[in-house]
Amino acid sequence: MTSIIRLQAFSGVHGESPPCYMLQLDEFRFLLDCGWTEDFDMTYIKELKKHVHQIDAVLLSYPDVFHLGCLPYLVGKCGLNCPIYATVPVYKMGQMFMYDLYQSHHNSEDFQMFTLDDVDAAFDKIIQLKYSQSVNLRGKGHGLQVTPLAAGHMLGGTIWRIMKEGEEDIVYAVDYNHKKERHLNGWALETFSRPSLLITDAFNATYVQARRRLRDEQLMTNILQTMRASGNVLVAVDTAGRVLELAHLLDQMFRSKESGLTAYSLALLNNVSYNVVEFAKSQVEWMSDKIMRGFEDNRNNPFQFRHLQLCHSMAELAKIPEPKVVLCSVPDLQCGFSRELFLNWCTQSQNCIILTNRTSPGTLARWLIDNPSAKTVKLEVKKRVRLEGTELEEYMKQEKEKEAEAQRLKAEQGKNDLEDESSDESETEMEVDMQYQGKVKHDLMVNTEGKTRAGFFKQAKKSYPMFPYIEEKIKWDEYGEIIRPEDFMILETEKGEEETQEKEVPEEVEMQDISEMPTKCISTSRTLDLQARVIYIDFEGRSDGESIKKILNQVKPRELIIVHGSTEATESLAEYCRTTPGLVQGGNVFTPRIHEIVDATKDSHIYQVRLRDSVVSRLRFAKARDVELAWIDGVLDLSKAKTDTSAMHEREEGELVEKTTGDEKDDDVIDLQPTLLPLPSYKVPGHKSVFINEPKLSDFKQVLIRAGIQAEFSGGVLLCNGAVAVKKTETGRVQLEGCIGDDYYKVRELLYDQYAII
Repeated sequence: MTSIIRLQAFSGVHGESPPCYMLQLDEFRFLLDCGWTEDFDMTYIKELKKHVHQIDAVLLSYPDVFHLGCLPYLVGKCGLNCPIYATVPVYKMGQMFMYDLYQSHHNSEDFQMFTLDDVDAAFDKIIQLKYSQSVNLRGKGHGLQVTPLAAGHMLGGTIWRIMKEGEEDIVYAVDYNHKKERHLNGWALETFSRPSLLITDAFNATYVQARRRLRDEQLMTNILQTMRASGNVLVAVDTAGRVLELAHLLDQMFRSKESGLTAYSLALLNNVSYNVVEFAKSQVEWMSDKIMRGFEDNRNNPFQFRHLQLCHSMAELAKIPEPKVVLCSVPDLQCGFSRELFLNWCTQSQNCIILTNRTSPGTLARWLIDNPSAKTVKLEVKKRVRLEGTELEEYMKQEKEKEAEAQRLKAEQGKNDLEDESSDESETEMEVDMQYQGKVKHDLMVNTEGKTRAGFFKQAKKSYPMFPYIEEKIKWDEYGEIIRPEDFMILETEKGEEETQEKEVPEEVEMQDISEMPTKCISTSRTLDLQARVIYIDFEGRSDGESIKKILNQVKPRELIIVHGSTEATESLAEYCRTTPGLVQGGNVFTPRIHEIVDATKDSHIYQVRLRDSVVSRLRFAKARDVELAWIDGVLDLSKAKTDTSAMHEREEGELVEKTTGDEKDDDVIDLQPTLLPLPSYKVPGHKSVFINEPKLSDFKQVLIRAGIQAEFSGGVLLCNGAVAVKKTETGRVQLEGCIGDDYYKVRELLYDQYAII
């Protein structure tokens, strides 16, 4: 490769933190995923914020929080403004993930990391793609092409291939699944062959996975035992990713009379369950071949559930008869309905808690997986409750003050609008207004004394005094007359009516949703006895360690960067790749650390320099096929080191500022780049002409014929007009032989035209 390739890891290396990497390809910078932890850790976000202004494009692999969780924060709070590429399901399901995440936290705490408006703004920037749909980048990315390919794991899951014109490709593949599942195809392995650089993960490099049939049997057995013991089953799943596989599996189980589950209830509980299922119904073409055939032949949609009931609140779930199996978000049990149900059900021995995902260390679900014999757990319980008593009175008082202020501002605005409208009236109306100005005394009758008749002709009608009235100009838009809400406000009721309404208020308050009532958030600490059975069944949908090694043996990348995995798993996979003959050409296997910049440039003598305008103006370009080339003579100036690719750094107030070269302490952090200055003409050394773009003799023959010269091959030599011979030597050089004359010079001129000569 003749490009500069660097990778900087902000997160997701030598650990289980979410993936987030910046890939530099010459001047263009990609952000590969931008996940966030369950507790919204700001450690790596602070470093990422410094580089937001450098990012030229974002590539998203999967729709879950682990791969795009901080996207709303980057767009809404950090000002990320660049194209974001993702497949159609990642766009749709990613929104569902972020809506559910926001609502889950908002229902129990004052969540300020991002808003729903930030989510909408972030997803509005996404450019939706289909599998194998190539996109040619523009601007700094001219010559680059990105292509999404199927990765399995989740609906719309993507392996990204980045190609540069005339060069090899870079493949970014993390968390993929090569196996076919019920609703997804696996990774299309045959589409890759010896990529120049492969960026992959080692999350499951040392993990031994049970067979799918055994996992399905374990799930069904535990559910059946719990149902027969009159207990409830909580299955902790994500919002719109792996939940589709489990929902499809369980709905099939409940359909079968042989399973013995038809008498029990099955529910899906999250804040966007209806939308998730509707989106899944409309994206059958992104699913497995089996589902596609069933839909095309019989119009069978697997997500037209028969037994699965959709719920959006605990009140709706309470209406479903017990015993029941509940699929609810989120998988880490840190917030949302899954945490609330865990608090309610974990103290009852007949219930069962099934965990389907190894979430990040420090979460409740991961603690339960790592401590299967624990009998008690101490948790912080957060709730949102209605305001009462003096707090409610104070809140209502503040709301009334805000409303009064808003009405005052609105009245002033209306008055200003009225003045603006009056200025648009005709001159005649303005004369009438001026006639009454300063004379009207706020009485019904207008004093006509001292009024002189204007005009030459005598008035036929008698003039009567009238109360001064200015007709309001009606505003219109494309939908008709603009409605003013204040014209339709209900007046305050009398005291007698208020007393009767006060008695009815408590009943109305009971029926209102808590989101419509003034509330506050409280937090308490509770110690719970773990009586319910807690089981971990792997439904993550990732390739296991043995399969990862086989895949790498087939792909055979020329260079390899290993990310996202514990230090043990990363080093184990790296050692395997280095010691396996022929797996990685040259043994270039990188295992970067946090914030470390890996230089994966294959050619060592490639540098970037800045050109002065005086240098560029002297260049004489020669065209060779699709590129233009020029010879340049100059001298490097290392004092002009600051480039526009420097990072942004935060002041104490949080304002982002660009780091200056005067800061001697941090000079080593700045990306230095020399400047090429023009060389004085008397110092410019001469050079031999360089011929670029070696032509083929068969193509040159056609050029000669079009120029009216007779040309034919004889023993591998191209004879021109029987007087000039053009042939290639064993070393590949082109020789021109013949008698000096018009034919010779004409053939030589045409031959030179086939080259870019610099």
